[in-house]
Amino acid sequence: MTAMAHEPMATDEASLLDFFLSLDTPEGFRAEFIEGEIIVTPPPDGNHERFFSRLIKQVLKKSETDMDVSGSKGLLLPRGGRCPKNYVIPDATFAPVELDLFHGAESWMPSDGVALVVEVTSSKPDHDRVAKRHCYARAGIPFYLLVDHDKSTITLFSEPAAEDYVANQTAPFGKPVPLPSPFSFDLETADFL
Repeated sequence: MTAMAHEPMATDEASLLDFFLSLDTPEGFRAEFIEGEIIVTPPPDGNHERFFSRLIKQVLKKSETDMDVSGSKGLLLPRGGRCPKNYVIPDATFAPVELDLFHGAESWMPSDGVALVVEVTSSKPDHDRVAKRHCYARAGIPFYLLVDHDKSTITLFSEPAAEDYVANQTAPFGKPVPLPSPFSFDLETADFL
């Protein structure tokens, strides 16, 4: 469930960024700065957490490469519109353990070395379907996995190029989704039904 905070626009990018970084959101809420918009998201519902939990367990257990995961890591991503940077918090961020990316990282870290980001849609799914997808592709994150709650589908986006991903594969809940290396297993989605 995503709500946009409609605050007066700052006269310059630095002021808008300062305003975003000074936000004091209620406990459990997360604020993101995506393509010049401030997006405030309340705590997730039970279905969101169910999808998240099932997916995390499989990736950690079945991947050919040991993965670290964060469910709340802020990523500082390249700009696309008028904003200086995008400040995005994926539902899950995976990186190979050998890179130790999360150790000592600031609240907002660059995405270098991130192997996969995951989003589970909520009440404002277009942010996950479009805006965040473009942010992740622009940052060169190799894989973006979108669990579309409303459509009952899972889409793996791959081959980032400029503003978007060149390849994608969509499967309905209940069908497996092949995850390529460094994961190299079929993500089972029968539990998502």
